Amino acid sequence: MFVSRCLDVNSHGHLTIGGCDTVELAQQFGTPLYLLDEGEVRRACASYRESIDRYYGGKGLVAYASKALNCKALCRIMQEEGMGLDVVSGGELYTALSVGFPAEKIFFHGNNKTPRELQEALEAGVGQIVVDNLTELELLSELAGGQGRTAEILLRIKPGVDAHTHQFIRTGQIDSKFGFALETGEAMQAVERALALPGVRLKGVHCHIGSQVFDREPFEAAAEIMVQFLADIHDRWGCQLEMLNLGGGFGIKYLSDHNPIPYGQYMEGVSRVVKEVCAQRGIATPFIVMEPGRSIVGAAGITLYTVGSVKTIPGIRTYVSVDGGMTDNPRYILYQSEYEALAANRADQPKDTVVTLAGRCCESGDLVGEGMPLQQVRPGDLVAVLSTGAYNYSMASNYNRVPRPALVLVRDGVPRLAIRRESYEDLVRNDL
Repeated sequence: MFVSRCLDVNSHGHLTIGGCDTVELAQQFGTPLYLLDEGEVRRACASYRESIDRYYGGKGLVAYASKALNCKALCRIMQEEGMGLDVVSGGELYTALSVGFPAEKIFFHGNNKTPRELQEALEAGVGQIVVDNLTELELLSELAGGQGRTAEILLRIKPGVDAHTHQFIRTGQIDSKFGFALETGEAMQAVERALALPGVRLKGVHCHIGSQVFDREPFEAAAEIMVQFLADIHDRWGCQLEMLNLGGGFGIKYLSDHNPIPYGQYMEGVSRVVKEVCAQRGIATPFIVMEPGRSIVGAAGITLYTVGSVKTIPGIRTYVSVDGGMTDNPRYILYQSEYEALAANRADQPKDTVVTLAGRCCESGDLVGEGMPLQQVRPGDLVAVLSTGAYNYSMASNYNRVPRPALVLVRDGVPRLAIRRESYEDLVRNDL
């Protein structure tokens, strides 16, 4: 019935998540409100870990891509679940370290890390810095040498795989701001330079082909290309790189007709390819890292809104305006992302109308979705937008000086506040 298994409808006809009544949660915490089922998050972590154990003999690590949703509570959960962590800024790194997340299990990404961020990563003892370009490589060598340290690095490689996603979230092809290209010889030149520089130790390579990918074939193609590259490095330089980070990008169910494959099938296919190519080329199988983000938290989350007005333009459309919008979910205005929604306080009733769900910001494009099936609603009703656990809170803004919503974790019928709702005082805290 729902795009996520953590959702249900109770005897009052109310939508529930993680055993909690969403109507009661809205009354207790207000709206807009982010809700995240902690149990569903932990089940997703376990699924990925078990896939590496089953198909690759446990010789790997699942590193949560925290850009999807980064906060102290999530970092604690990832540590408890034995996960690694992917960060892409000093702020994400600081958040992880503030709760004692082990630095050696952190991967620091980004195409333009600042000198300060690299310095902070070195001082913290970050396990792997994923180097994106030659400028960063030279700078990191200099900074590490100045500290008397050796930074363990991966090189981000563009494998040239088209993942068939939105053009803004395809990152594995040659025309991308990320990484070193294979086709031009740039990647091998970067390897040569990394092997020669002091202060850095080339530990392996990394790639990421895109986001919201439903097929396993692009991941298998990327794995083959990357292992062939590891073998070429071995043949040319005589060094066996030990780590292969294949990134993330695994799709989730946003709409009822979306059909993502079970996570284990990705690992099954990738493991087979890696083993076969390693055997063919005569190199040892590398330690594999996977970096799921959206598929850990996306379907585990929903956003609750209160309806403010319903405006029907005859023959055109019906606008249902809610107390949130692009400030808490910018994905529609960025990517035209599609979601399913329902009236949380009458979830047992049929969706008998089609609406445009409009946000409250002073922008015509501030929409959560168009052509969305929904129950008949009136001012004061609650609307739940599903599968909003990823890239909603993490991309939220204070446009129009709108405070960001609270985030509540739910598990087995018990809610727990993870992030407080911003106040007006929070909005002016840094103003002078």
